[in-house]
Amino acid sequence: MGIFSRFLRGSDSARIERTLPPGVLVYAVGDIHGRDDLFAQLLDRIDRDRGERPHEQCILILLGDLVDRGPDSNQVVERALSLSSRFDRVHHLIGNHEECMLGALTGDISALRYFSRIGGDATIRSYINDDTRYGDASFEELAELFPAHVPAAHIAFLKRGEDMVRYGDYAFVHAGVRPGVPLESQKPSDLRWIRDDFLSTSTDFGALVVHGHTISDQVEMRPNRIGIDTGAYCSGALTALGLEGTDRWVLQAYC
Repeated sequence: MGIFSRFLRGSDSARIERTLPPGVLVYAVGDIHGRDDLFAQLLDRIDRDRGERPHEQCILILLGDLVDRGPDSNQVVERALSLSSRFDRVHHLIGNHEECMLGALTGDISALRYFSRIGGDATIRSYINDDTRYGDASFEELAELFPAHVPAAHIAFLKRGEDMVRYGDYAFVHAGVRPGVPLESQKPSDLRWIRDDFLSTSTDFGALVVHGHTISDQVEMRPNRIGIDTGAYCSGALTALGLEGTDRWVLQAYC
């Protein structure tokens, strides 16, 4: 199965032939959640790995939740912005945490409070970068401070995020898909937030779904889905899934 194959769980899906177009090499990266140290390390491993695989096009897909919880959301977004010169194509998906961050940046105090509760406090701190100013600020003050400290390029980048990317027999989303709903008819709310209804079904979705959002201590290989959120912010393990033709393998950065 490839590098770090010991982190795979449920290898039944390996018997189902799913493929990418010839010459296409894809790397999908799970939830980064502010761990820029692991993100940088994983990108270096991807560079080394793709150097050993002849290809015509190398595509990077960030599955969302770049921000929150970990200490360096600002740096993660800045690094993600720089990747277009490093890969033939880069996609970044909108996770539920990007959705909440964009809501908090509107100045809505209730949205800011919720964002802060789900890990956004670490994101705010990474942008304001002043413990005294951040610690003394009320939510009313933060509603003005936070947007003022986030670069316009970062906001534009987050707004450009996609909800689903398709390549060959694969569909890449943040959280999952709604069973029984065609892929082209999925709602953004499900693609960013769904959990149990997606995880508990063995339904074939019309493509093999690669997703993050739900933490597992190992990569989850299922006949209908592959989950690659290994909880970087708390486990110290950030995971990428490599795909080429009918081959799949896993790369990890960890501390």
